Amino acid sequence: MATINIRRDVTDPFYRYKMEKIQSKIEGKGNGIKTVVVNLNSVAQSLSRPPEYVIKYFGFELGAQANAKPTDDRWIINGAHDAQKLQDYLDGFIAKFVLCKKCKNPETDVVIKDNRILLDCKACGQRSEVDPRLKLSTFILRQTSAKGGKKDKSSKKSRREKNKEKSEENGDKNGSPGDSNVSDNGEGDNGEVEVDAHSDDELTRRINADAKGISTQDDDVEEEKWAVDTSEEAVKARAKELPNDLKRSLVFDDGDEDGEGESGPSLYDQLGSWIISTAAETEGGVANVRDVDIYMKAKELGIENKHKTLTVLAQTIFDEKIVKQIPSRAAMLKKMITSERHEKAFLGGTERFVGKDHPELIPQVPAILLGYYQHDLVSEEVLKNWGTKASKKYVDLATSKTVRKAAEKFLEWLENAESDSEEEEEE
Repeated sequence: MATINIRRDVTDPFYRYKMEKIQSKIEGKGNGIKTVVVNLNSVAQSLSRPPEYVIKYFGFELGAQANAKPTDDRWIINGAHDAQKLQDYLDGFIAKFVLCKKCKNPETDVVIKDNRILLDCKACGQRSEVDPRLKLSTFILRQTSAKGGKKDKSSKKSRREKNKEKSEENGDKNGSPGDSNVSDNGEGDNGEVEVDAHSDDELTRRINADAKGISTQDDDVEEEKWAVDTSEEAVKARAKELPNDLKRSLVFDDGDEDGEGESGPSLYDQLGSWIISTAAETEGGVANVRDVDIYMKAKELGIENKHKTLTVLAQTIFDEKIVKQIPSRAAMLKKMITSERHEKAFLGGTERFVGKDHPELIPQVPAILLGYYQHDLVSEEVLKNWGTKASKKYVDLATSKTVRKAAEKFLEWLENAESDSEEEEEE
């Protein structure tokens, strides 16, 4: 059977690390249609990873159920998925869970230590940590605990707390090379794997490139190319044109953020009105306001790490096509959502965006939340907690109940997916 390089960006025919191409077979029809990954055992063996890791990764990325413990070696994913699409997703798995972060060599072993997943490279000796926020990371840690003879009920909470502490310590440091959303394949000039155009690293490079392009000798001229007047008078003038709901929603005066409690527009007002006015001046509207410019504006205002910034973004960076826009905004949002508090603020902004600004989108709430979940913007636990109780923090109580009622289908799916995963681990 023909083989390909494990790193598909490496075109050298003598590259020593090979694997079979993914082979898939679609069976059934209608609601019972499913995809069988025919040669998953062989591919996983070439990567020195358990096949259940790979099949679960596919399931998480595709938002589909996948059997992690087949009795007949038939590795199945619900739905119809062609082999080429699975091959592209496999590149993402390899980048995040196989390749050494330093030398990009696939000759690594998985080491679990202190509820962390480490890749121990046999080629260069480097030990690098896998992003703990990834859904497959949670699955691997749970499976390891189960095999150890008991489940640590506090492990999820402790991991969450460690992730939160780590995120707060990191501030807005660059993401790891394995944080791309779908695939990490491409043509690398220096033996490095290129990351997806919407990944954290690519976003950071674009931000840095834009920042370098701003001349220190002629700042005023360059500033006009990507920014608008943010003086108090200009912001007030633009704010008058905003819908009343949005003007009320951009400020939450609980006194724990910089720039609050002062007279005039807050920093969050300035960011929100800047995005809206820029969208009005941009052909194609808000969908064509660049992530780089939004992030740099938040950074200029000093609120790129604030949780309330996510409330503003949820209301201003999307339009009626929000479901299709989530994937393209995910890299920037992942860079800015660094704690549970950020996740809750983002959900609150979404609640107002859908419930008040665009009530016609309420039927799409399940698809919106699925997009957030699939792109690791909001964790499973935060979503479940959000769904249990209506709140009048962001909208009135009746609207909050309406939005959560619309989310029931997604929340039921989330609960069932979790139950299926735990049953598989216990078998």
